[in-house]
Amino acid sequence: MKYAWIRDQSGYPVRRLCRALNVSTSGYYAWRDRRPSSRAKANAQLLERIQALHARSRQTYGAVRLWQALRREGETCGRHRVRRLRRKHGIQAKRRQRYIRTRGTYQRVPPAPNLLAWPFVSPKPGAVWVADITFVPTRAGWLYLAAVLDLHTRQIVGWAMGERADQALVSAALRMAVERRKPAPGAIHHSDQGSQYTSGAYQTQLKAAGLQPSMSRKGMPYDNAVMESFFSSLKQELTHHERFVGLDEARQKLFDYIEVFYNRQRLHSSLGYRTPVEQEQLASA
Repeated sequence: MKYAWIRDQSGYPVRRLCRALNVSTSGYYAWRDRRPSSRAKANAQLLERIQALHARSRQTYGAVRLWQALRREGETCGRHRVRRLRRKHGIQAKRRQRYIRTRGTYQRVPPAPNLLAWPFVSPKPGAVWVADITFVPTRAGWLYLAAVLDLHTRQIVGWAMGERADQALVSAALRMAVERRKPAPGAIHHSDQGSQYTSGAYQTQLKAAGLQPSMSRKGMPYDNAVMESFFSSLKQELTHHERFVGLDEARQKLFDYIEVFYNRQRLHSSLGYRTPVEQEQLASA
């Protein structure tokens, strides 16, 4: 630190500065002219790759996910080394404190049993879907997002956005999922007990698509933990760090996050650090 301070002082004799700080002049010149070690050069190169990946991941990856991304690109460094370089250079993922979002139920008796149990696995794509609604604040008001997620691939297979969190919104998301994936009869559709999902029109839509309804227990958001996890990622990696001026801007950013980043680029620890699209391709193969 003393040598670095001396180097940054211009207009003063080096010998006088060294005497003032009680360091040797020869030691300062040896430090100034010393070439970086091979380890320092390797760290500098690795840091460049870390910074590039940090930007490509939209500043959302933690140390382990970033290390896995480096390994996919052929880097052989250890995860603790990645963690140290991130900490030293102030590279941090965009995060906010997690919280549990609960929702009051609208029916005393759930219209469908809970067919999902921990650890929430699905044998193949299209066998189990989970659905829910969240909201995004903008200066022009709330924008609501309804989504349908495939439990096997973690891919968002259907989504819809609107200014009202009503049955029409969740029906539009389900319609997209059915048209895209054409699920086999008997596939499970899991949601909470919100009035949008317990409505007669939505239940009729499920029946027409051959889907078997399943619903979380009353007051148990953990029964739909996978969808809650997606909404947590969405908020921590996008909406908590954006200030949307209008609804159209929010729609564009949400579309980009879901279709470009989340489904096709984001590495998922639950998938062995593969993307949802890669998981789907693996299942097809």
